[in-house]
Amino acid sequence: MTRLIASINFLINESGGNLVILIKKILKIRSDLFPKKNSPPLDLTRTLRHVLLSFKYTSPRISLTHCFNLSLSANLIFDTLTMSNGKIKIGINGFGRIGRLVARVVLQRDDVELVAVNDPFITTEYMTYMFKYDSVHGQWKHHELKVKDEKTLLFGEKPVTVFGIRNPEDIPWGEAGADFVVESTGVFTDKDKAAAHLKGGAKKVVISAPSKDAPMFVVGVNEHEYKSDLDIVSNASCTTNCLAPLAKVINDRFGIVEGLMTTVHSITATQKTVDGPSMKDWRVVDLTVRLEKAATYDEIKKAIKEESEGKLKGILGYTEDDVVSTDFVGDSRSSIFDAKAGIALSDNFVKLVSWYDNEWGYSTRVVDLIVHMSKA
Repeated sequence: MTRLIASINFLINESGGNLVILIKKILKIRSDLFPKKNSPPLDLTRTLRHVLLSFKYTSPRISLTHCFNLSLSANLIFDTLTMSNGKIKIGINGFGRIGRLVARVVLQRDDVELVAVNDPFITTEYMTYMFKYDSVHGQWKHHELKVKDEKTLLFGEKPVTVFGIRNPEDIPWGEAGADFVVESTGVFTDKDKAAAHLKGGAKKVVISAPSKDAPMFVVGVNEHEYKSDLDIVSNASCTTNCLAPLAKVINDRFGIVEGLMTTVHSITATQKTVDGPSMKDWRVVDLTVRLEKAATYDEIKKAIKEESEGKLKGILGYTEDDVVSTDFVGDSRSSIFDAKAGIALSDNFVKLVSWYDNEWGYSTRVVDLIVHMSKA
């Protein structure tokens, strides 16, 4: 930031105070050098040479040394103005529970950027209301949120494009600059349907639900198996994201011969007070397993605690407190092992209990998976 301020001051002095004209010239030169919207940066030396020669040609009284300093400043200011310095641009299809919470996660991180949201069933005004006021996770207090117009939301000064298009292939993700799309409608969960987003310009699609044919990844467990040629993936279910890290530790350390898993959930928006079909979300996992290698319950607790403070830190948690489900509202970890809730029938047969926030923890993992994919 100090370099940027110094560069701006230098430019102001060298341009006689007419910084607007000078920056417009810088942007024109750089746009000529980078004609394609998503083209990779060219060699810095070539960029500097073009900028330097242009300044020297149009301003012959400026010394070559000053021209070189101007060219360095031009690159620094351009990169700052465009904000294209490594942020991963994300679009969200479906602004329901998970869609809104993924947006909250994205807006609180520095490595990702929300550029577009699509939902054909709600207006920008109602989007704003539902995003700002959440009866579970509380009121949004990080940026002022307001409607600029029917196609734009403002998070502070950050504009986010809003679409209301039913057909995924018609959503212009490319025009909005979205490289990754989070498919959170719960409708387009197979590869063929999710692939429609690619036709609109998205490069990758992450489905926020289990998929019958898209490869599923759980951060902390198998994300290392992701290959860059996979364009459509699933973040699995919130239940799987809770169960898998715990099961991985037990299987890696002691081996699992066989087991059963029970999930208990609180009421969600999809559940009805009368008979009818309903999707389910969960809050606690009860895992009962028979171990290949004998281990006391204390040894199992020790293994889980070590992993929660090591490779799985931030994903798997560990607690010996007397806790209840509401204690984990807003917890970004996928699975929090409750050491006091488990029990061992023998050294080969144990029941383990792990808590989680089925919305916030899962939404955080969606973003983590996107970041991992961008580096592959």
